[in-house]
Amino acid sequence: MKIPKPGPGKRLYLHAITALCIGTPVLAQKSLPAYQPNPTELAASYKRMTLMDSLTKGSVLKAQVQPNWLADGQSFWYRNVLKDSLTEYWVVRPGEGKRTPAFEHAKIASALSKAYDSTFSAARLWVQDIHFDAEKHQVILQSKGKWFAYDTESGTAQKIEKPDLPKPKETGWTRQLSRWGRFRADSVSPDKQTKAFVRNGNIYVGKKEDKIGKQLTYDGNPLKPYGELSWSPDGRYLVGYRIDRREERQVSIIFSSLPNTTRGEVKTRGYAQPGDEFTSYEMYVIDVQTGKAVKVQSEAIDFFNAPVIRWRKGDATHFTYEKVDRGHQRFRVIEVDATNGATRNIIDEQTKTFIYQNMIYTHYQPDNHEIIWVSEKDGWRHMYLVDEQTGKIKNPITKGEWVVRDIDSIDTQKREVWFKASGMNAGEDPYHIHYYRIKFDGTGLVKLTDHARATHQLTFSPDRTYYVDTYSTMTTAPVSELRKTADGSLVMKLETADISPYLALGFKLPEIFKAKGRDGKTDIWGIVYRPSHFDPKKKYPIIENIYAGPQDSFVPKAFRQYGEMQSMAELGFIVVQMDGMGTYNRSKAFHDVCWQNLADAGFPDRIAWMKALAEKYPQADSTRVGVYGTSAGGQNSLGALLFHPGFYDAAVSACGCHDNRVDKQWWNEQWMGYPVGKHYDEQSNVTNAAKLQGDLLLIVGEVDTNVPPESTYRVADALIKANKEFELLVVPGMGHSDGGPYGRRKKRDFFVQKLLGVNPPNRNKGSQFPAPQAIGK
Repeated sequence: MKIPKPGPGKRLYLHAITALCIGTPVLAQKSLPAYQPNPTELAASYKRMTLMDSLTKGSVLKAQVQPNWLADGQSFWYRNVLKDSLTEYWVVRPGEGKRTPAFEHAKIASALSKAYDSTFSAARLWVQDIHFDAEKHQVILQSKGKWFAYDTESGTAQKIEKPDLPKPKETGWTRQLSRWGRFRADSVSPDKQTKAFVRNGNIYVGKKEDKIGKQLTYDGNPLKPYGELSWSPDGRYLVGYRIDRREERQVSIIFSSLPNTTRGEVKTRGYAQPGDEFTSYEMYVIDVQTGKAVKVQSEAIDFFNAPVIRWRKGDATHFTYEKVDRGHQRFRVIEVDATNGATRNIIDEQTKTFIYQNMIYTHYQPDNHEIIWVSEKDGWRHMYLVDEQTGKIKNPITKGEWVVRDIDSIDTQKREVWFKASGMNAGEDPYHIHYYRIKFDGTGLVKLTDHARATHQLTFSPDRTYYVDTYSTMTTAPVSELRKTADGSLVMKLETADISPYLALGFKLPEIFKAKGRDGKTDIWGIVYRPSHFDPKKKYPIIENIYAGPQDSFVPKAFRQYGEMQSMAELGFIVVQMDGMGTYNRSKAFHDVCWQNLADAGFPDRIAWMKALAEKYPQADSTRVGVYGTSAGGQNSLGALLFHPGFYDAAVSACGCHDNRVDKQWWNEQWMGYPVGKHYDEQSNVTNAAKLQGDLLLIVGEVDTNVPPESTYRVADALIKANKEFELLVVPGMGHSDGGPYGRRKKRDFFVQKLLGVNPPNRNKGSQFPAPQAIGK
């Protein structure tokens, strides 16, 4: 027997009955009447929402100081944008503890206007770059894309060609280059006298001018050639690979609405999906003098391209390379003996779940034969100092129940690591980013941002003597300060953001809310937006903004003003966002929930969080819940209706990766594993489409190059075959997005209709906001 879908009032009753059946108390809070706007109120909400989208721009002033360090490396300038787009420029000299105006706006604007025969506003002067030359009594600056030299004595300016200006030198520290840069083959020997090349699949060497060369290998061929050659520093050895190529499989997209044509256009491109084969590389070392080639005693590299080779300093016979096994369960730093191809694992990390490939970090210090390695092997992301010759860990650099978020830089002379971390301070939001430095031996921890419980963003002076710290939370305005790196002491406060124009528009800042997750122990952190016309005597539907991709955490921590969540709340919703288990930046156990389990999406934590919110605030109606998301969030939002229909009532799913076999290989195998197993099918929104309950709007751009549009089309096909009701919006010519302005408007209208129970404006009629009629009346 098919049970008819109840309207909003009946659905509330059914939710109450369900709650009684599972033992959850139906609180007296639910006696509050549901917010359901009449036509006039709804039209006013739409108009206010549209107006605020415009009026809130520029309503937060001096939110961040962006220091532009001058050539001396000891001073910097920055710009403030004030109310009505007025500008001001400051020069800061940290050593003197002084902040002074960079110049007189009126004089500069007048001089530039004459020099360029154009009007420069003194009040709204926009300068992209500034340099001071005290000896020549000049200010060199760039404005309107042109360069000018302003004479401080005569008060005149002249237009000049782009100058070659000195830049401050960064000294005493090094930044880590990306580990995942493409390996570059080097065909010319270190002494520049010999070249190596491949002909008909085999390796030859000869003098640079020699066109014939000496043949070194004989078993290569055009179908399985040698390639990706690199030399040892002394020119004795060549490292190369026997390559078994696999063509990347193709996907196609259709441009249906191109201008000046009556036909759609099909474009095809390479796109690897989970389970696809990759080109593989078998490593060989060739002695150029003897011509002897030895196969390196390690498995073929069948994941990623040829790796970077690092020859050991002072040892011309050993090198290392890194290898991530497909399936993401093993990472190694492998040492190779060039004389015989023997190998030894310097670092060998293995796990039963996954190693997050993009966050693997290694920093090599050839002078000391050491590697700084970041790993989650003890359950939290920390740094270790590894002896590159023995493979033993000399010492952990950091440890504790907190997370190293990122390595900022390495000071090899002082043997210090500068890094970001979160979760070190008990009682504070564990996602707040703080900055630290610590010695390689794990001693001498310096806390650079302990002065404020907030999330911090630091910009250092070129010599790391000073830093500008901008810190804030979602409920506290940004503060920018100049501090000393020696001890974090304050030099001067630079700016405090002015949020009064924003608050004057009638908004309240979002609430930071935490509640226990599925285990009843772990804190789940989120934010809550309420409408500016919030009536505490009524209850409002909850809408969740969801993105449960395991690659990061997503609830904003730094101050943000008006955005989509507040804009949507203006229509009469409580809009929330939280990070459930399975997302990143907490413990490894917290993250591991996603392993081969993307359909989980942290829903047990999210639902518990929203129930806790409703228990504390009777105005949050957990019997009327919507959810929306894009990309992985699109997968999650539809999954909410398929796997948790007793809680979620309506979903808007944009460009979702609804089946992890259809989406890109590198992302999905990272979390769902390899080989592709039945768990891929069991968690697919396509496979489970017949379970749909609740109201669904699917949105997809027809030329999405991130997640193939057929991911959404396959869901639609399965829903049709299951005789399910849903709505589908295909946006011609649009790529990977939430549907753009039209899609966002349709999303809001959808929730107004499905959760508030009233019809949204009919924009096809004369008035943009005609009086809508309540559903069922």
